[in-house]
Order: sequence, then C-alpha cells, then structure tokens
Amino acid sequence: MRGKVKSPTLGRDGPAIARVARAVDTLRRGEAVLIDGEQPMLALAVETAPDAALRTLDKPRLLITHARARTLKIRLYTPEIVALAIAPNAAMAELCAIADPARDLDTPLKGPFEALRDPLPDTAGAAVKLAKLAGLLPAVVVAQPAAKGAAAEIDAGAISSYEQEVVRSLTIVTRARVPLEGAENAEMVAFRAGDGAPEHYAIVIGAPPTHQPVLTRLHSECFTGDLLGSLKCDCGPQLRGATEAIAKAGAGILLYLAQEGRGIGLINKLRAYRLQDQGFDTMEANERLGFGADERLYGVAARMLQLLGYDSVRLMTNNPHKVAALESAGVTVSERVPHSFPAHAHNRAYLDTKRAKGGHLI
Repeated sequence: MRGKVKSPTLGRDGPAIARVARAVDTLRRGEAVLIDGEQPMLALAVETAPDAALRTLDKPRLLITHARARTLKIRLYTPEIVALAIAPNAAMAELCAIADPARDLDTPLKGPFEALRDPLPDTAGAAVKLAKLAGLLPAVVVAQPAAKGAAAEIDAGAISSYEQEVVRSLTIVTRARVPLEGAENAEMVAFRAGDGAPEHYAIVIGAPPTHQPVLTRLHSECFTGDLLGSLKCDCGPQLRGATEAIAKAGAGILLYLAQEGRGIGLINKLRAYRLQDQGFDTMEANERLGFGADERLYGVAARMLQLLGYDSVRLMTNNPHKVAALESAGVTVSERVPHSFPAHAHNRAYLDTKRAKGGHLI
C-alpha cells in the first residue's frame, strides 16, 4: 500500500477545505473516497455504503474509535483507532450493527473480534475523522486502493488540518437589524467558511464597545431544544435567557454556533437520546457512539469575535472547559458569568451528569 495511486476520475482542484467538503459529500452518498498519505486507503462509510461497494474491496478492514471499541470489550493495540478484520461474506448491515450502539439490544451477540496489532497509518485516523465531519457514525471500511473506483480523493493532511483552515476562511457575509422579543435593539451577523458548511451567526445586542470585555454567550445550536422546546435539555431556556440577560445588561453578543449535539450532529444526537432511554447518561451515550464527550470546536467562536472587533469577553457559562477553550483560541476571558436555570423532571439527570462528569458549575 506504499506510494500514491492516481486515477483520472479523482480531482484535486480547489482549496483543501473545499476538497474535504467534496469528500464528505461523497462519503455521505455511500461512495468510496481515496485518502492519500503514507499508506493510501479507500474508505467507505459503514452507515451509508451499500453491500455492492463492500464486495469490490480487497481485504477490507473495519475502523472504529477507542470509545466504541471499549464498549465492545475489544483490546486496544493501536492509538485512537482500532482496525478489525472483516469476515469474507460480511454485509454492511452487520458492520453497522458493530458500529451503532443504538442497535446493541437488537443484536446483542457480537464477536469474537480480531483487532489488528500492526501500527495504523495516518490515513486510518483521517478516514474516521472524515466520517465524523460527515455527521455519520465514526466507523469506516478501508482497503488497499485499486487503480480506480473512488469518487473523490483527499490528502490525510488536509483532513487533519480541516478545522484550522475552516477557522481561517471564516468571513462575515451580511448583517441586519432584527428586533427580538426581550432584545429589540439587536443585529444579526452571518458568518460563512470556505467549506460551504452551515453558517454561524452572531446576535449583537446594543452597541458593545470593543475596547472592553464584552458580555458574551456561546450557544451551540439545538434544534430539539431551541426550536421544538424539548425538555430533555436546558438549551431553549439558556438561549432565550441569554438574550434577555444581555439586553438587560445593555449590550453584548450571543454567538449561535452550528455545532448540534456537542458537535456530533442531530442524527447522532437522536441516537444518543435512544441510548439515554436505555439508561446511559448523556456523556456515556456519546462515548458509546464512538465520539468524545464533547466534540465542539471553539476556534470558530474566537474567530467570529475577532472579526467583530473583540478580543476580550465576560463569558456567560457554567462550563469551565468553554473558558479554557476560548482562551486557548486567542480570546481573553476576563470573567465567567454564571448562566443556569432550574432543573425539572425531564432534564434533572442531564444536568446532574454535566455537573458530576463535565465539571459544570451548576
């Protein structure tokens, strides 16, 4: 598998983040992506690829994260990613059952698993990360590439540096006054990155001066809580409460970040909810899916603030990790401003977990 494989069907045109975005789309469609690096690999997403695509691969292997492997009691011989041998007649449905913990009760008997002990190349981690970027389960089937057969090609290095490039490419698209209930003197500012992913937004309330720390709330989008009024979390009250608190203070900024489900996406968040119904807490559910407890990226928030002219904030949060992450991204946090709301029967366990396991100061 040494050396780079070329194919006339695989383009390398455009900026790296645009090529990563095309690879993401390809993976979501169930087609193969060729990932170049020290050992090139063809990669298929377990969640979307058909059996026909699997049968075209020579000696395929299933890659899953350590978080998922620990759930399945698989020995961890390699860092971060585990490679499993695949039976010759395996179907994608079987592999998806290995990758998706929401199916564990339906298919409780799995294994025995043969975890490979040889060191994995950079392309292995890049393949799993690409699945995460696609909002899919972090599990892929990989194999040695043939002369052709992939719909997209991308370098492993472009995948590993993707988030940093997204931050650097972020720009303000437009802004407009949008009076809000409880904050009539508000302006919305739209931000777009070069990958064409969903936009982020800032709600600027009043006219906060740039020469002093600005009262700021970072809010990750929550379709179920913000829009539908879900009672499983406290996102809706936090969003509306933040705009009201900032308006009452006279000025400030709310950043609305397109990072649903702590960065794992809405579909994976719904899978996590199903696991919570089986008795796992919110962080255990994410980890059983193969994700970290929190996959959000705060470089985007820092860049948004900098584009607006701010480099220092009074941060409305109960999460010390947000403070540390924002400061590591270059924004000074002069003060942590508590921001919490009473628990109720539906979200009490969720808030208890955030306090006990996430260190939230609730």
